[in-house]
Amino acid sequence: MSRMLLSPSRYVQGAGAIKEIGLHTSRIGTCALVIGGKTALSLCGQDISDSCAEQGIPCHQEPFQGVSSQGEIRRLTGIAAANRVDVIISLGGGASIDAGKAVAHEMKLPVIVVPTVISTDAPCSALSVVYTEAGVFERYLFLRRNPDCVLVDTTLVAQSPVRFLVAGMGDALATFWESDTCFRSGKPNPLTGGALPTLATKALARLCYETLLESGLQARLAVERSVVTPAVESIVEANTLLSGLSSENGGHAGAHSIHNGLTTLKSAGQKLHGEKVAFGVLAQLVLEGRPSSAIVQVQDFCYSVGLPLCLEDLDIVEPAPDDIRQVAAASVAEGETIHSTWFPVDAAMVEAAIRTADALGIRYKKDRR
Repeated sequence: MSRMLLSPSRYVQGAGAIKEIGLHTSRIGTCALVIGGKTALSLCGQDISDSCAEQGIPCHQEPFQGVSSQGEIRRLTGIAAANRVDVIISLGGGASIDAGKAVAHEMKLPVIVVPTVISTDAPCSALSVVYTEAGVFERYLFLRRNPDCVLVDTTLVAQSPVRFLVAGMGDALATFWESDTCFRSGKPNPLTGGALPTLATKALARLCYETLLESGLQARLAVERSVVTPAVESIVEANTLLSGLSSENGGHAGAHSIHNGLTTLKSAGQKLHGEKVAFGVLAQLVLEGRPSSAIVQVQDFCYSVGLPLCLEDLDIVEPAPDDIRQVAAASVAEGETIHSTWFPVDAAMVEAAIRTADALGIRYKKDRR
C-alpha cells in the first residue's frame, strides 16, 4: 500500500506577516472574499485590504455569524457567488476558518487561511467541522484539498486572549496520542483515502508533543504579556503546522470523539474545542490502558498551562449518570474516530474512562493544593 502526506501548498509564519498577504493572494486569484469574525476583521481587515490593493486585488469583507453551520456556509457561499470572487480568505478562529474552507470547497475556489487565534489545528487541514445552529457537532466535511496558503502573523496571536493559545495546545496535545493509536491499529485514515502514514508524519507527531512540553508554559506567560518570543513562535507552529499535519495524516481517535460527545451537554457549551479535547486525551489514555506515567505527564502539562483536568473544569459539575452516558453514547456513534482504536470500543467503556479520568483529575488537583 502507498504512503501519503497531505499539507497546505504554502505555510507562512512570523511577526507582521499579514502585510505580505497581497503577494500570496496574487499568486492564486484576482478578487477575494474575506470571511472573519468582527473582532478578527477589526484587527487586520484593513491590513489585508491594503496589502491586496497593492497587488490590484479587490477585497469584499463579510462578518462570520459565529457557528460553522450548514446554513452559515450556504449564506456565505451566496455572498461569494454574488461578488464573483475567485479566492476566499478565511480569517479568525477555528469556526470561521472551517466555514471559509467549506465555502471554498463548495465553490471549487482556492483558499487562504489567516488564523488570528491559534485555538485549534484547523488552519492546515482538508477538513471542516459542521455544527448545528445550536453549536452541537453534526458532521465532518472532507474537503478536496488542503488550503492553498496558511499565513500566521504571530503579532496578532500575541494580542489575542491567552485562553485561545492554551486551547490550541489542548487540541495539539491530542496529536501524538491519537496518531499513535492510529499507527497501532493500522485502520484506514479517511483523509488520505486509506494510505499509510509516512515517517515524516510520525516524526511531526512526536515533535509536536515535545514542543508543547518544552515551550508551552513559556509561551503562555509571554502571550499573557502580549509579546512574541521564540517560545511563542514554537507553540504557534506546534498548534498550527505540526499538529495540523500530523493529525491530518496520522488520524484522529478517542480524544476528538469524546470532545464531540461533550458538545451534547449544554453545561460545557462555553468551553473551547481544545479545552474539551484536552480532557478527551486524558479519557482516551485511560480507555486504552496507557501507563500511569503517561497520564501523569499529560496531567502535569495541563496543570502547568491551565487546561482542564476534570469535568468540573469544563463546567460539568456533579453530572447526572445519564449525562455521562449521553456523552459516551455520542462518542461511539457510527463514523466517530474513536473506532480507530486497536480494539472494539463501546459506550460503557467510554463512560468508565470518562469517570476514571475525572476522578484522577480531581485527585491530582487535590494533591497539588
